[in-house]
Amino acid sequence: MAHPSWNDAYAQGFLPWDTGKPDSLLVAFVKSTKLKPTRALEIGCGTGTNAIWLASKGFDVLGVDLAPLAVEQARAKAKGAKRVRFEVMDILGDAPIKPVGFVFDRGCFHVFDEAKERARFAERVASALKPGGLWLTLVGSTEVKGREMGPPRRTARDIVDAIEPELEVLELRTTEFDTQFGPMKCWTCVSRKRKFPAALATGR
Repeated sequence: MAHPSWNDAYAQGFLPWDTGKPDSLLVAFVKSTKLKPTRALEIGCGTGTNAIWLASKGFDVLGVDLAPLAVEQARAKAKGAKRVRFEVMDILGDAPIKPVGFVFDRGCFHVFDEAKERARFAERVASALKPGGLWLTLVGSTEVKGREMGPPRRTARDIVDAIEPELEVLELRTTEFDTQFGPMKCWTCVSRKRKFPAALATGR
């Protein structure tokens, strides 16, 4: 899925999703679950704020983004910080990723309009996770009035249909994430790499 506008957004500095601060939901998740430092992957890392924060907590982080300018800005922001690096990557492609214990994306999964693309995204996350590894994704929610502004919006079914065949959904709830326009409704979804594929009941 081509998104030529992403690089343009970074060139123009129009980044309403970039608050310049670690995402509060990510921070709360790491603290509340007492998630131990591990190898981590941030998909759609943007200017690197969240990846750099995770690295400061002892995680070994790879941040990837489709936009070369985003990666360039993230590397500049990191300024030689340890435990974090950034690469240009199309997550729907076939580039190999070393197994990680934690994946985070803040509004990357939800940009894909086609169900098969969201399923491919989840498949790629599953392939990158170690058994038992966790994925925290923040997804624009349909539980909101009006559609004039804000992130793409997905239903709970959109999320579960894409994720459940590959990973076990542990938590799905409505909350808010911060943007430059103020708080926006989103889903917080936590899922875990399955030890074996999901088995569908046949009724027989």
